[in-house]
Amino acid sequence: MMSCNHTFSETFEYLLLNRSNMWDSRTTTPAAPLRVCLAIIMMLMIAVGFLGNSVVCIIVYQRPAMRSAINLLLATLAFSDIMLSLCCMPFTAVTLITVHWHFGDYFCRLSATLYWFFVLEGVAILLIISVDRFLIIVQRQDKLNPRRAKVIIAVSWALSFCVSAPSLAGWTIVEVPTRAPQCVLGYTEFPAGRAYVVMLVVAVFFVPFSIMLYSYLCILHTVWKNTIRVHNQSDSLDLRQLTRAGLRQLQRQQQVNLDLSFKTKAFTTILILFVGFSLCWLPHSIYSLLSVFNRRFYCSPSFYTTSSCILWLSYIKSVFNPIVYCWRIKKFREACIELLPQTFQILPRMPERIQRRIQPSTVYTCNENQSAV
Repeated sequence: MMSCNHTFSETFEYLLLNRSNMWDSRTTTPAAPLRVCLAIIMMLMIAVGFLGNSVVCIIVYQRPAMRSAINLLLATLAFSDIMLSLCCMPFTAVTLITVHWHFGDYFCRLSATLYWFFVLEGVAILLIISVDRFLIIVQRQDKLNPRRAKVIIAVSWALSFCVSAPSLAGWTIVEVPTRAPQCVLGYTEFPAGRAYVVMLVVAVFFVPFSIMLYSYLCILHTVWKNTIRVHNQSDSLDLRQLTRAGLRQLQRQQQVNLDLSFKTKAFTTILILFVGFSLCWLPHSIYSLLSVFNRRFYCSPSFYTTSSCILWLSYIKSVFNPIVYCWRIKKFREACIELLPQTFQILPRMPERIQRRIQPSTVYTCNENQSAV
């Protein structure tokens, strides 16, 4: 039994020492082929995540016409994924292969703080984008401009740091990876530690998931109603009795159809990002709560294997976004081709002047409503 006059730091060291002595012998790690496979895939994820997200940042940085509010948010999301790929994933990959943490106790806390910091920022940006789409499509209020977007981005970085900082300050127990390939929030019986973990998981997943789910359900309902309304109005237009007013009505109807099609396509892309976020982070949120509250789960011999798979799944989100951009957004694919070195391009690159004559759509006007990367 520990006496009540122990300081928090003494209690913390006591718990870590006893955990290491009591649990190291019971911990079972994944088979070597599985560890190596996960580590190799993680290294590929680092490369894809870094290169893909870098393209987004380069596009927004190099082209002033692309610095709209939504593009600034997407660039911030890409930057947070880049930092997550560079600051956390390599150390997890090394620990997966060697089954030993080589980077010291302090860096363990720092890596845990950076992990939650960049994840929180990415989730906050997804939440802001979802609310912005909700206001535009459902409420018909397009209030987000580049200046406001920059202020919101700065506030989101500050809030994300404030929420993740207690792990670095020692306000909660962060387990040195003897039972996981990365520093994780370990089991604790301190009410303050448990309260912090609940707040962290709620801030990272449950609150953003609830708000985004409500926003997307409302958007889907609005898009469905607008589609039915446009279809009914098109059927009621008698083409045999077109007057000048009828022509104007037909032109407005075509503009509504184009606008509705664009908004639906852009919304579908954001919806896919939301689904990817949910699939990657629901298991991690449940895993974090069980680790802190359930001693049997945290002390089980299979905890290392479970941690490896759950953490690997959570990192997929940083790679998932650029893959969706490449699949859904034509401008992103074109930008990727333009940024490739000349030796890697299969077809010779045409001069910009000739390319514009052949494909005039390369010269486009970017406005606030139609400027997504």
